[in-house]
Formats: sequence, C-alpha cells, structure tokens
Amino acid sequence: MESAEAAGLLREHGPGGLPRFRTYRRRWVLLAAVCLLNCSNAMVWLTFAPVADKTAAYFHISLEVVNWLSTVYLLISIPFGVVATWVLDSVGLRCAVILSAWLNMTGSIIRMFSVLKFLSLGSQSYWYLFIGQCICALAQPLIIFSPTKLAALWFPDHQRATANMMASMSNPLGVLIANLLSPALVPEGKHIPLMLGVYTVPAVTACALATVGIHEKVPPTPPSASATYSTSQPFLTGLKMLLRNKPYIILAVCFGGGIGMFTCFSALLEQILCEKGYSNEFAGLNGALFTVCGLLGALLLGLYVDRTRNFIESTKIFFCLSSLASIMFAVTSRFRHQAITLAISSSLFGFFGFAIYPIAMELAVECSYPVGEGTSTGLIFVASQIEGVILMILLQALTVRVAEVPSSTCTLGQDGSLDWTAPVLVLAGLCSAMACFYVIFFHTDYKRLHAERNRGDLVKAEDTATADTPDA
Repeated sequence: MESAEAAGLLREHGPGGLPRFRTYRRRWVLLAAVCLLNCSNAMVWLTFAPVADKTAAYFHISLEVVNWLSTVYLLISIPFGVVATWVLDSVGLRCAVILSAWLNMTGSIIRMFSVLKFLSLGSQSYWYLFIGQCICALAQPLIIFSPTKLAALWFPDHQRATANMMASMSNPLGVLIANLLSPALVPEGKHIPLMLGVYTVPAVTACALATVGIHEKVPPTPPSASATYSTSQPFLTGLKMLLRNKPYIILAVCFGGGIGMFTCFSALLEQILCEKGYSNEFAGLNGALFTVCGLLGALLLGLYVDRTRNFIESTKIFFCLSSLASIMFAVTSRFRHQAITLAISSSLFGFFGFAIYPIAMELAVECSYPVGEGTSTGLIFVASQIEGVILMILLQALTVRVAEVPSSTCTLGQDGSLDWTAPVLVLAGLCSAMACFYVIFFHTDYKRLHAERNRGDLVKAEDTATADTPDA
C-alpha cells in the first residue's frame, strides 16, 4: 500500500513530484533507524533483568547491585533528559538520533570488556559493565524523545499516531527480545559473555544505519500544516509554558508514574516470580506476553486514534483497564501453580498499559502546542524516570527476606529468598490511584489539531478569494 502511494506520487506529479517522493523515502529510512536504535537500547537496558540471579553469581555481586544496572538508566535520564529535550528542539532530530546511536554502540562495546578474559580485570570487571550501562543510559532520553518529533516533522497528520506508535513501541519490542533472549542465551552464568556479544550486534547496526542513512534534520517537503508553519517556542520559554499548563502537569504525573511502574515491572519480574517457584524461562515468557500484547494493543489503538482523534477517551478507558489487570497480576503472583492465570494477567496488563504510551505522547503535544515536541514529551519522560527511581527503591525496601523457601527457584546462595507480596500489592494500588486521578481531573483541548484546522480554513479562504478576483 505504501509503495503504491510512492508510485502514485511520481505518476501524479511527474518530475515535480520528485521532492515529495524523496520525503516519502527518507521518512521511512529515518523511522527504521529510530525503531532499530530504540529497540537496541531497550535490549541493553534489560539485558540482565531476566537472568539477575545468574548475573549476580557470575560477577560475585548481590542482587541489589545487579538491579542498579537497570536503575542507573532511570537516574542518568533525569538530568540528561533536560539536555536531550534541548538537543531535539534546538539542534535538531538528526543530531539527536546520530548522537544516541554512537553513545549506545560505545556503551555496548565497553560492556564487552567486563567479560574478556585476556584483560584479567578480576574484581574490576563489574565496573566496566556498569560504565557501559551508564553510557548507553545517556542515549536513552535522546532516542525515547524522538518519536513525537519524527511524527510531527516527517509524517502527515493522518499518519502521525501510527508513526509515533511504531517508533515508540520499538522500545518495548526490545524489552520483549531481552525477556526471551537473555534466558535462552544464559542457561548458566558462564554464557553471559555470549549474551553481551549478541546484544552488541544490533547496537552497531543501528549506529551504521543512523550515521549513513540520515541526511536532513527536516524534510524538503513538509507533510502537514503544523510542520509547514512550525511555531515551536524556544526551549526555556516552552519549559515555562509547560510548568504553567495544568492539564499537561496532570498528564506528566499520571503517565510518568505509569511508565515508571512498567519500568519496575519489567526489571523486577523475574525476582517477583522466582520466589514462588516459577522458572526464569516462565518469567521471560510472561515478559514476552506482556510486551507482545502491548505491541498489539498499541497498533490497534494507534490506528483507531488516527481515524477518530479520540485521544482523551482512549487513554482514560485503557488506563482504568490496565489498573484492573495490575490488581489481577498482584494477587495471582502470590500463589504457586498459577501459570495460566499469570500469563493472562501479564498479557492484559501489557495490552492495555503499553497501548496508552504512544497516544499519551501525542496527547502531550496536543495539550501543550506550540511548545516543541521534544520538550513536551521529554518532560514526561524525566518525570517517569524520577518516579521510576522512587518506585524501584521503595519496592525493594518493602521486600522481606525469607531464610528458606523450598519452592524458590532464585539463585541466591545463603542469603535466602525475597518475599515480594507487599511490593506488588503497593504497585497495583498506585496504578489504580493514578488511573482514578487521571480520569477525574484531566481535561484539555486538542490545540495542535485546532491550529491545523484553522490554517487549513485560512488557506481555503485565500484560494477562494484569489479565484474570485477578476483578471486585471
């Protein structure tokens, strides 16, 4: 269908349609680079979460230290997220994507140093792993903030939500791959070097595609009225406007919290389930179902919103349903031999929860227009990282160490197992509270759509006036 559209541009416009065809072709190259990079960065982020116990044994560290390999992404993204918003809205999309690609590749390669035997790093090997994670974490805000900017600059208004969905959901696709691939690659701790090598390949590929394939920071032919008449405010001005925008603040707090909860769920899933006797492979399967169903939900909801523009109604309904699914998972995960129910609850949690993310990012732009897309989505991401760090620390603090649990499949040595009953119930309660708060208090106008409609009416009026003017 898309190739037919491209051919139609050339048939309809002849040589004059060539700039539009080039825009069409380059937008999909750029989208592919952003998707691959987003996926690779997510894989790096959650490399160790599905095999946390084996990682702890291999590097002779505690589980809490392994969790910091995921938590460091949240911490670094808080201050660097502000820098990333400035880079996107002031320097441009091309610079942001290429910079994040090089950071992601460099960090992935440095991680490999921790497992190279000929370097004889000994007790220092973990620090190379940690430094590599930190460098990859610098890339995360740049690429996470890019989808709304990419959709606004390069895609027409009837494709924006779908393009944003594809670029945004490549991040949970990376989470899915990590949940499936890490347990498969690491049946024993000695296979961790192989896992790190495999995860380096997409990082290098994404860097090559971004560096070679992206040539312009804006398309030669703007695809929409808002892209043609861009009125994005300067970075500091836009930041001040956001902080005075009540609907935006509510959106940032609620969906920032939602993203933080999904981050904690993905990072801690293996540890939550192993204490009740579920294997790493089953935890990986649950993470995969969580993500696959989320991708399906995002696809369906993105197509629906592109047709109807029902941003607010869709997010409110799906937020409430995801909170119900989180309660189902919290209760079910505290019992043994509930594999089918756990798989269903994880699937529903992902389907309703993940589907909201790209729509919420588009809604952030709609309620904050004419603030730059990088700034409006970036501030939500920074809020999510702050809330995610608080949640990670809180949830781990609420765990109770149990001396001996015969059914546990956690590899913890003499330290025993951790009981996650209180943390998962708190997580479900917070998700429900934020859903209720969002449904009750969030209301806004679609400012960008209204501006585009007004510009379209103005252009039509000018064309009509020109046609009615008699020749001199």
